[in-house]
Amino acid sequence: MIYPEIKLAQAIIKICKAKNIQQIIISPGSRNAPLTIGFASDPFFKCYSIADERCAAFFGMGIAQQTQTPTALVCTSGSALLNYYPAVAEAFYSQIPLIVISADRPLSKIDIGDGQTIRQQNVYENHILYSANLTEEESPANDALINNAINTAIAKKGPVHINAPFEEPLYNTVPDSTVNPSVIQIESLPQDNIDYIDYIQKWNSTSKKLVLVGVNNPNIFSQDIIDFLGNDTSVVVMTETMSNLHHKNFAAHIDRIITTFDESDFKDFQPEILITLGGMVVSKRIKAFLRKYKPAQHWHIDTLRHYNTYDALSDKIFDTPQNFFTVLKENAASPLSDYQPRMLAIVKKRKEKHAAFIKSIPFSDLKVFDRILPQLPPYTQLQIGNSSAVRYTQLIPIDETITVFCNRGTSGIDGSTSTAIGAAIGSQKTTVLITGDVSFFYDSNALWNNYIPSNFKIILINNNGGGIFRILPGHQENQIFNTYFETSHQYNAQHLAKMYGFEYLYADNEQDLEASLSKLWKINNSPSILEIKTPSVTNDTVLSNYFKNL
Repeated sequence: MIYPEIKLAQAIIKICKAKNIQQIIISPGSRNAPLTIGFASDPFFKCYSIADERCAAFFGMGIAQQTQTPTALVCTSGSALLNYYPAVAEAFYSQIPLIVISADRPLSKIDIGDGQTIRQQNVYENHILYSANLTEEESPANDALINNAINTAIAKKGPVHINAPFEEPLYNTVPDSTVNPSVIQIESLPQDNIDYIDYIQKWNSTSKKLVLVGVNNPNIFSQDIIDFLGNDTSVVVMTETMSNLHHKNFAAHIDRIITTFDESDFKDFQPEILITLGGMVVSKRIKAFLRKYKPAQHWHIDTLRHYNTYDALSDKIFDTPQNFFTVLKENAASPLSDYQPRMLAIVKKRKEKHAAFIKSIPFSDLKVFDRILPQLPPYTQLQIGNSSAVRYTQLIPIDETITVFCNRGTSGIDGSTSTAIGAAIGSQKTTVLITGDVSFFYDSNALWNNYIPSNFKIILINNNGGGIFRILPGHQENQIFNTYFETSHQYNAQHLAKMYGFEYLYADNEQDLEASLSKLWKINNSPSILEIKTPSVTNDTVLSNYFKNL
């Protein structure tokens, strides 16, 4: 085994090892050579080489999303670390632990006209949990900064930045490490004193309680808590696809439930207490409803963050949802109520109208999602691209064994494919990415990756550019819209698939789609792409009529 000669690099590597940071994503460069040599020479670390830093960061974030442990990103100096920024922002808002380790020029070389230098210190200032600006020499002060950065990523679930200046020579090595950096343990976060008695009394005296669940990791609740919430007639639990939470009495598919509500319906459904948990919510309609018809109280349950999404936040509950609802369950005596039964009656009617409408429509995005989602193999991991893909997915049932993820922290289209590939490695499950064409082509460098599992599958919905803008308010059919909003194009993925060694399938009608899906599920010796061509104008009409028919 060899070590970099530079002692600061030795200290970073040793502290990472002591804190069990194993997944290291390296983007090739020269200034980061001491780190690259040290990480790649130690079999303790699992190192990946990803050339495009933006893809590398989302790839690393995908691994961390699944393992819930920090992934380290290592890059050279200059603009390299700026390309990490989209993933840093996503990790910040999605509470995913990420450690950015950027090599830098010594401070004396900044702003003097030297090559490949920028002001790297605090570069992520607005979207970072901790910035460790190291000095050139290994020292106890540097050790403390490195420790604090890694401890913060673990404890507070988010991105941190370690900026390390290295002077040449960069490639010299030594057979043994000469540094023994101190390792600082994570300090426990202060515990909040929760007045459970007050919450129990309010819970038991309220007949209209809405539990709204955003993006969530699977298995946040034990089955007895799921049953407790699902069987309480005074509770309506509304979930989205990425909530990863299921019960026969939960109200999924929010938009298809409340889209046709009038003022009387909204007032009738207005909760006395709103309880939220999890990350971002996709549905604009539920957000607009709760901002207009505010609950008397809004409790948000999270160990770290509490957003006032509905301008009604009254209680920040620093607890896990499992623990909080366990306490309620042990002391529950909720009043009988028709709040949930009335909602379930609406859900049943919408389900019937949904099924009837789907049978009547031509080949389109909605028809495609209705065919794909019920056919996903059990226990698959589903990754969803943003924009129209994630919105269509909210309308269709998915098997309860399937875990579902999407980059909803910033809701950007960049990095969806890279994240999905990293997540496939992190979970080791068969992973299916459903994505739109603009998102796919935008992140096509994600396929420039030597680690893609053979059972990784991409379903590409190609409606020739930006179909989301056709279903948003304000759409007008003219040259400005077609050029600057829809991103119209005539590209397909066939040549990309060939270049990167993917099996390629294609469908542009329902019969071919069924045949291609049957083939897709059987391909497990090579990553694969099923490209589905849909008619953009028809998509818009079908979705508009769908909501009218509800």
